[in-house]
Amino acid sequence: MSALGYYPGCSQSGTAAEYDISTRACLKALGVAMADVPDWTCCGSTPAHTVDHFLAGALAARNLIQAETAGFSRVTTPCPSCLAALKTANHRLADAADPGYRAEVERLLGRAAPGPLEAVSTLQVLYEQVGPQGVKAHVARPLSGLRVACYYGCIMNRPPGLMAFDDPENPVAMDELLTACGAEVVDFPFKTECCGAAFGMPRLDVMRRLSARIIEMAVSVGADCIAVACPLCQMNLDLRRGQVNAAAHTDSRLPVPYFTQLMALALGLPDKDIRLDKLVLPFGPALAAADEREKAREAERAAKAQAKTAAKPSDKETQPCA
Repeated sequence: MSALGYYPGCSQSGTAAEYDISTRACLKALGVAMADVPDWTCCGSTPAHTVDHFLAGALAARNLIQAETAGFSRVTTPCPSCLAALKTANHRLADAADPGYRAEVERLLGRAAPGPLEAVSTLQVLYEQVGPQGVKAHVARPLSGLRVACYYGCIMNRPPGLMAFDDPENPVAMDELLTACGAEVVDFPFKTECCGAAFGMPRLDVMRRLSARIIEMAVSVGADCIAVACPLCQMNLDLRRGQVNAAAHTDSRLPVPYFTQLMALALGLPDKDIRLDKLVLPFGPALAAADEREKAREAERAAKAQAKTAAKPSDKETQPCA
């Protein structure tokens, strides 16, 4: 069995199925061996810890137990919320200064808590285990001309002491992987700003305002699309775009694919492994813009080459006088 356990999480089995499909396809194409954590269940994600920290810990710990029992030494998940839940449980269960937490979690589980088990994002696996150069070597269809704003969201790299990956204010892993795929990654100052996350339920006004700022910034820096790594961010920026546009009095159609969908596209994988058709906002216009940009550049290069040839003296002009 692979030493890397894959924890899909609930969203990737439903509303974010395209994230799961493209992630699995990229890992396979890039030679990363992994296997599903058997009989996994919900980790509690964001809602559980707002109600009961012990229950949240037990929900996450149960999945760590499943991974540990299956013989995995590491667990990876595409979802930042799932990752935060797994990492938080690991951290608090290992905290000798708070034995009461471990005792209560074990009471809820009805068994001993798992030992420390490393949990990492799938973005981290791709960046550290494969790397930009490794990805570049597998690119079959470069994303030439496609201008991408990489949006990490607010918890992929935070809090830094817990997540322990990339820069918490200016992460670059996604930027470098998509650059390796041939995309033109734009300088995006809002790459770690909050989109409103779960506030989309109790405070729709907050989600609309925060998501609108992110979309407006991506448009202002000339992006063709916003690449994301979080199902909740993707939902707020894509599925809820109508609500966001209405609140901001705009009509933005900027698509929001998962970064793994863009990678799968660059790797030349079949449509069934990419599922861009699952996006609410169509991705076609972004590809069309990239194609037009590349055609214009090619025409400009041809014109410059022609001008350079025309300016070169002919053989007759360079012959010495008799």
